[in-house]
Amino acid sequence: MLLLVVPILCLTVASCNSDNNTGEPADNESESEPVAVDDALLNEAVQTYAAGVHSAYDTSLMSAHAMDAAIDAFLESPSQATLDSARHTWLVAREDYGPTEVFRFYGGPIDHEETGTEGMINAWPLDEAYIDYVEGSPNAGIINNPEDYPQITAGLLLQLNEQGGEANISTGWHAIEFLLWGQDLNQNGPGNRPVTDYTTAANSDRRSQYLEVVTDQLIIHLEELVNAWAPDKDNYRKTFESMGAREALQLAFTGIGEMSRGELAGERMNVAYTERSQEDEHSCFSDNTTADIVGNARGIEMVLLGSYPGGVSGVGLLDLVRVADSSLADQLRSEVAISVSLARAIPEPFDQHLQDDVSDQDPGRKAILATIEALENQTDTIVDAADVLGIMLNVS
Repeated sequence: MLLLVVPILCLTVASCNSDNNTGEPADNESESEPVAVDDALLNEAVQTYAAGVHSAYDTSLMSAHAMDAAIDAFLESPSQATLDSARHTWLVAREDYGPTEVFRFYGGPIDHEETGTEGMINAWPLDEAYIDYVEGSPNAGIINNPEDYPQITAGLLLQLNEQGGEANISTGWHAIEFLLWGQDLNQNGPGNRPVTDYTTAANSDRRSQYLEVVTDQLIIHLEELVNAWAPDKDNYRKTFESMGAREALQLAFTGIGEMSRGELAGERMNVAYTERSQEDEHSCFSDNTTADIVGNARGIEMVLLGSYPGGVSGVGLLDLVRVADSSLADQLRSEVAISVSLARAIPEPFDQHLQDDVSDQDPGRKAILATIEALENQTDTIVDAADVLGIMLNVS
């Protein structure tokens, strides 16, 4: 299906404090005329972005296929070794998927208002009790009689996803994660679901069926994203490349702007940090949250640099900014490199820093806060960078 994008006249990057809907210029909005950038260079940036999105999603799909094969091998012959292999391939696949989250936030294929699949791919946090009903627990989630659903199908999981609440997640990465690791009750490591959950435990057949179906469904959703950005097809990429260059680049800037502060610094880090809630961290069952944060931060960096997985490289957003204002480009390059470095420095596991008795002066909590602040600061520079190109991003 061809997805249509409504042009965005200005980007609002979410703030934790208040919204400015007055229509007045933001304090940091420049009144100077943007520096002219050659149209050919702008178009090259659009082409690089489109090719990079496709390649990044394709890379994610390939590693997800490897995960799917490992999970099939585990289900065919459950053992600690095959379970460990399945878990390992999930972690590898997550590393490839994390940077692609920056392609959200502008009504593209993954989060289109009507047809987007993000809520079925990477929604979180996950209510373990909701998942339990699929495993046969009669007192969990909104389904009190799982025997009424003798067969777990893709249609059933999609129907139940987020039914009754945003935490009622039944599909995607984190449902698979929970089925592989189980609840994390260990302060020093991830969950440790026993192999017997898939052999001799009650409802082991049902659990196996769920894991197989939910993994296959993730593959289908990733394939849809790859196809939406594939070259030379009547798809979203054709629409993206056919719109005006600045309109397309505004969407790319939207992605990095929203990811930088509202999503990564805010929803994915600050909520868990301030609430001290393990349930609010991104990959709480596998203790992969720090790696998730790094992957998201790297996504911002790769769009700016125009360097993507699969060997795709070309004109990035930073190259355009450099033509208009080289010192601003240097500042943004430095700030993004710092935020990625700070994210990498957050000690694992992330949930150790969320305990009630851990001081805010603890090195782990200080590392989280430093990363949050770096992401917030670089967002202002992203806004300025867009501004010099004549792309207005209002920060509220």
